[in-house]
Amino acid sequence: METVVRKQTSFRLREDLLKVLHEKAKKANLSLNNFVETTLMDVMSSEPNDETVAAIKEARAGKFAGTIDTSSIEAMIKSCE
Repeated sequence: METVVRKQTSFRLREDLLKVLHEKAKKANLSLNNFVETTLMDVMSSEPNDETVAAIKEARAGKFAGTIDTSSIEAMIKSCE
């Protein structure tokens, strides 16, 4: 198992943001530190890969990929091929 080294640091945050973080941490039954660390890790690891970025650009450009037939599961699978 990988050993995780944590280093103490400090940040200045807006009071209203800190209050919301405390509330969300409490609802999640986590310490403030753990909640903030987990939230930051989620954000940092959610970057899309190159294929997904290309698909997003294509969709935003308005390119039409075709029609999906939802009349049955078999028809849907066939229309996606």
